Amino acid sequence: MNINGNREEDEEEEDEEFEFSRNYFLAKELPSSAKKSTHKLTDINVVDEQELREATLHIQPKHENEITNLINSYKTRYPEWLLSLRCGFALLMYGFGSKKVVLEDFASTALAEYSVVVINGYLQAINLKQVVIALAEVLCDQVKTKRRANPQQPFNSQSMEDLLTFLDEAEVEDRDCFVCVVIHNIDGPGLRDSETQQYLARLAACSHIRIVASIDHVNAPLFWDKKMAQTQFNWCWHHVPTFSPYKMEGMFYPLILAHGGASQSVKTAAIVLQSLTPNAQSVFKVLAEHQLSHPEEGMPISDLYSACRERFLVSSQVTLNSHLTEFKDHELVKIKRHSDGQDCLHIPLAAEALQKVLLEIS
Repeated sequence: MNINGNREEDEEEEDEEFEFSRNYFLAKELPSSAKKSTHKLTDINVVDEQELREATLHIQPKHENEITNLINSYKTRYPEWLLSLRCGFALLMYGFGSKKVVLEDFASTALAEYSVVVINGYLQAINLKQVVIALAEVLCDQVKTKRRANPQQPFNSQSMEDLLTFLDEAEVEDRDCFVCVVIHNIDGPGLRDSETQQYLARLAACSHIRIVASIDHVNAPLFWDKKMAQTQFNWCWHHVPTFSPYKMEGMFYPLILAHGGASQSVKTAAIVLQSLTPNAQSVFKVLAEHQLSHPEEGMPISDLYSACRERFLVSSQVTLNSHLTEFKDHELVKIKRHSDGQDCLHIPLAAEALQKVLLEIS
């Protein structure tokens, strides 16, 4: 054994470590000769948000054929998903890419025999009670109970507790009958608070309700405890990556590299309106035409209802309220207090921009 050789190697390693440590502390003691940059983040010229969004629309998409084939391949799993719903499970779709097209195609084909209500969880604000009221009204058409023959009070005046009780206890003639709630991004900003998730879990536990939802946030499962996930939601997880861009989901988020505009851009408003029903678009046109002819005044809800009834666009105040809820959730319409104290509807767009929106959806 060469003891002297090993000792010399250890001493060389110690010398190298000492020299490295010495040089490190000397470098810290010596004043830096390098000049500090005077540039600041605020000096960056940030592009206008509308210009940036228009530029992103011209980005050439890639692998379109592969993405289309992948999305079409999920059609073979529709019978399995439907069976899960009929057995009392809720469907939770996860995986990279927008799952909006998949969920809507599944709802329009496999769920054609059932009533479907859609919640766009990617919106900044959602009125969950209005959604539950809509579900109760849909289910009420399918039940034969004393409540239907002689209702105690309209659904819009009832509490959330009463509405959830009705959805759970209503007697349906067909046991396989249920109302399906499709939730795009149940982890979205308008739904991710604890109270809303608790209500959604209780809604999913109702005997005549089925949930089909998608998630994209990596921490989304942390919203639910064991009871919520396994007993109330009763999730059946499905890996459904699509690699599709989050066009609609990302539209309502401020772009990091852009200035935030005070009002919604023409392009954004047009795309949102085109995603709504023709009746909803027609109601918006009535409001827009009134605003263009009376630029200084908002339109009272009662006047809008009368105008829509004359054109056979709505049959009741409830129908109009559902359209207005969609408009307000998408920030297409805002409530403006008139000088006489009356609440009026106002579209937060300049006259020129509003005319362009009407041309886009015509």
